[in-house]
Amino acid sequence: MPTSHHPVPEKDVLPAASINSEENVSTKEAASVDVHTVKGDDLCDSEPEAFSLSKWLLCRRQRKPLDLDSIATKRSVYDDSKLAKYYWPKADYENLHRFDVNARWTHREERALVRKIDWRVMLWAAISFSALNLDRNNLLQANTDNFLPDLGMDTDDFNLGNSVFRLAFLAAELPSQLVSKKLGPDVWIPIQMVIWSIITISQFWLKGRTSFLICRALLGFSQGGFIPDLVLYLSYFYTKYELPFRLSLFWVSLEVCSVLASFLAYGVLHMRGIHGQAGWRWLFLIEGLITFAVGITTFFMMPPSPTQTKSWFRPKGWFTEREEVIATTRILRDDPTKGDMHNREGLTPKRMWQSLCDYDLWPLYIIGLLFSIPVTPPAQYLTLSLKNLGFGTFETNLLTIPSTVGRIINMMLITLASEMVHERTYVAMTETAWALPFVVALYALPQSSSKGWNFYGLSTLLLSYPYSHAIQVGWCSRNAGAVASRTVSASLYNMFVQASAVVASNIYRKDDAPLYRRGNRTLMIIAIANLVVMYPLARLYYVWRNKQRDKVWDAMSEDQKVEYLETTKDIGNRRLDFRFAY
Repeated sequence: MPTSHHPVPEKDVLPAASINSEENVSTKEAASVDVHTVKGDDLCDSEPEAFSLSKWLLCRRQRKPLDLDSIATKRSVYDDSKLAKYYWPKADYENLHRFDVNARWTHREERALVRKIDWRVMLWAAISFSALNLDRNNLLQANTDNFLPDLGMDTDDFNLGNSVFRLAFLAAELPSQLVSKKLGPDVWIPIQMVIWSIITISQFWLKGRTSFLICRALLGFSQGGFIPDLVLYLSYFYTKYELPFRLSLFWVSLEVCSVLASFLAYGVLHMRGIHGQAGWRWLFLIEGLITFAVGITTFFMMPPSPTQTKSWFRPKGWFTEREEVIATTRILRDDPTKGDMHNREGLTPKRMWQSLCDYDLWPLYIIGLLFSIPVTPPAQYLTLSLKNLGFGTFETNLLTIPSTVGRIINMMLITLASEMVHERTYVAMTETAWALPFVVALYALPQSSSKGWNFYGLSTLLLSYPYSHAIQVGWCSRNAGAVASRTVSASLYNMFVQASAVVASNIYRKDDAPLYRRGNRTLMIIAIANLVVMYPLARLYYVWRNKQRDKVWDAMSEDQKVEYLETTKDIGNRRLDFRFAY
């Protein structure tokens, strides 16, 4: 478990937060807890039991139902009075006044709190994320309405536009994170949304290739960093075990938005000819206005932290004092490094450099670079391919919906599987394992079968893949081990994902159309490399690193461990007591 270096006063008993024992206990089980003494016999194990497939299959029926009125407080380093001071939050940590190491709460209370966070915090964050997709992917719908011919462009220009967008998106990732950490994601995220919505609206007046490329660059730069900003914000409210599933819901919301965007495009593109303008121009205008409205509303819907929900327009706040104590304490018990920095504290050059040099995260960056390449070109070219195969503008927009629905279902299934088995590597591999046979089928598709429904069926099945990006974002956040590292690593991971999209955008070329056999052969090779080399080596690396740490840490006596925590300059995942997830 990663740690923090902010000592509390030397005492045998750690100080409790400023709430009385009656407020701190609300059930029969919790009422028996002496909140003035640090105890460990009433705590849950902090880590889930390691997954065993045979045990899960054979002992599933033997599991007892959870007692909702039993104590849910997780065991942590704060229960050891000798070690706790080395993990204590900073004095200016915004939630410190609600942190109580002696607080106990039940599963019923925690579930009620998490449900409230889901509805109040995550729901609007998902809406904001959907707005990103609405403006980021509307080019696919525009392509169904003669967008390229209207501007005198071809598919190579389309590829260049995608590359320019991704490069600008990539370049903005780290600067955006630095701004977000200084201003707070609750401030920077809505600012980003308003900026890019204005750029989206301005695409109504596109004149040709030059204006198209300029808008793609500005749009990419304004949206860069948005995803890691949002992940950082959610980490203030969720534990490392809760976040991956919530992130999957984010990408589900993105896919739901894609379905709604297809229906919206179906209606808006019928406006072609109104005031002499093409339908795609009205599409950019209307979707930009929608995002602008969401961006303005987001200023009022994203509180800075669990203890900062009160404001002039929300005088009562979202949480009671008791709920704020639970929200703060459970987050720090789960990951003490979240008390390392204030949520308005910028990164120092030294901390940023340390995070950039964190080679233990490089396997995940390589995964980010390669994992999505096999599915990206077929997705980017789906609407163009369907138009070229003779499907009409409105048919094409509706025909993209089934693959999106399939992707939603499969994404939910693999994320639930990841939570159930506490496994990341093998579950994340399912995206590539799903895509490979369909890429092979597209490569082998005879010329006579490449028209119409045969191609559409294979493409739809391919693009129904179980999207593993959400699992990997949470994986990267978990292995970062500190707020500063998490801030930088989230940006770096997403930068590699954007670099992946730049590469993928240039695999299907005009001279390889319409079957793109050369491109599909490249996708096959990359998919096989992902399955055979990339994911297995990443897993083996983290297993090896943990064994290295175990060998050293387990050989130390308790006094040596205390001395290490007292003197070490290691931070985050560099510490001997940190273990990597895989």
